Amino acid sequence: MIYADNLATLNGLRHAFFDRDGGVSEGAFASLNCGYSSGDDPTRVAENRARALRRLDLAPEGLCTARQVHGAEVLVARRAEPARPRMAADALVTDRAGLTLGVLSADCAPVLLADPAARVIGAAHAGWRGARSGVIEAAVRAMVELGARPERITAAVGPCIGKSSYEVGPELYEGFVAEDPRSAALFEPVAGSDRLQLDLKGYALLRLARSGVEDWIALADDTFADEERYFSARRTRLSGGGRFGLLLSAIALA
Repeated sequence: MIYADNLATLNGLRHAFFDRDGGVSEGAFASLNCGYSSGDDPTRVAENRARALRRLDLAPEGLCTARQVHGAEVLVARRAEPARPRMAADALVTDRAGLTLGVLSADCAPVLLADPAARVIGAAHAGWRGARSGVIEAAVRAMVELGARPERITAAVGPCIGKSSYEVGPELYEGFVAEDPRSAALFEPVAGSDRLQLDLKGYALLRLARSGVEDWIALADDTFADEERYFSARRTRLSGGGRFGLLLSAIALA
């Protein structure tokens, strides 16, 4: 598992971006697959989630996740939901100790947030659709409603697909730039093609800045390029596969 340096310095907080190592799943899901929607054996997914939380010295029964739909809905977590989630949302926030917020990803950007002074935390699942829909800003607004202040929030963008691995079509560029001209700097043309490379991490950071967050970092890891450590939806599909695991990113008030 990986820690973000800026979050690791905060008192009263535990967090991690987990890789695929240390679980019980097999085959395409080997080994720490934490996604019930992946098609893996649910009992193995449950054990993987429990193992991940125990590595953070957190109670497995305190985990709260949502049914992610690549949107901008935020769930204010009041109770744990360690089993297969029923509520649809792509971000969670809470001010309650004893709850661990978790988001799942396999190329999309996991974003963990914390205001230690207000003791408010958040977690967002930000693929390009969710990020452009405003899921990061929505998470920050929900944290503010619980007492946080944007300028006090510390945020980290975890392992996701890297710019050099992420080719997209020109229509995506046009849509992004129409919404925010500053997005143009996040695209790089692919030589001899109308395709472009998109910096998803940079886009997540742009949306964090738009929300008023000042303390943020992005981890360098590329989920597409590192098959040994990370699941990747795009890598799996490009290689002709159909099933892939999901990585857990988690944050909790100690």
